[in-house]
Amino acid sequence: MTKWIAFLGLTAVTGSPLLSLGLLVVAWWTLDRFTLGILPDPIRALLRWRRQGQLRRTLVHNPHDRAARFELADLLVAQKRFDAALTVLQPYVEAGDDDPATLLLMGQACHGSGRHAQGVLFLESALEANPGFRQGALLLERGRGLAQLRDFAGAKEALTRFVQERRSTVEGRVLLSRAHEALGEKGEAARLRDEAWKEFAAAPGFQRRRERFWAWRAKPSRPLAYVAVAATCGLLFANFVLPSLQAGLAEAAAAEDEELPYEE
Repeated sequence: MTKWIAFLGLTAVTGSPLLSLGLLVVAWWTLDRFTLGILPDPIRALLRWRRQGQLRRTLVHNPHDRAARFELADLLVAQKRFDAALTVLQPYVEAGDDDPATLLLMGQACHGSGRHAQGVLFLESALEANPGFRQGALLLERGRGLAQLRDFAGAKEALTRFVQERRSTVEGRVLLSRAHEALGEKGEAARLRDEAWKEFAAAPGFQRRRERFWAWRAKPSRPLAYVAVAATCGLLFANFVLPSLQAGLAEAAAAEDEELPYEE
């Protein structure tokens, strides 16, 4: 309803429905950039699409190029094309490629495609070889997979270790709070959500951009408050500003008609 009111208001001001629609799309995309960050970045998407094409051409000429295969799978995981990522990675894993980076990517692809048990096995194998890889990234992904398997005690153990390894993590605290809540530990879950928001508020700008989605998960009332403010502004605009604009436009159109010379 608020979007429709804003569209009508902009159309009354600009006189062009297409221009008004474009302005609304830009406004909502900008708002999303500063809040949840759900909408895709078109420039980044275009660059990723071009890079994927380059990597696929490289693999056609040299299917054994490990770096190109890994980068392509990483891009596919980022796009949530998990089955395609598994297809790209599978030849190397079957050949015995067991470095932590590959196994972490395999675990992410398995979890994304619903193969949670298989993903946990890949991650456990990587953890045995290098438990501190990327400041506990393996622990984070293992905790995520165990939570999907409803092994909340195992998820709690893995995520607790991850939070201890990466003290400033917002995502880790939110996921750990969910594990505590599933185990009936409501107080600890609430404490972790509060900690997650405090870490987000104190984080530098680059980290805030990366963790914003999880911060809103910790404090869902914040985005709801933004929606409420936007709805209130829309109603105020519709009730007070829009009628004045329409009256002004009508008066301007009438004055222009009066100034036009009559043809004999």
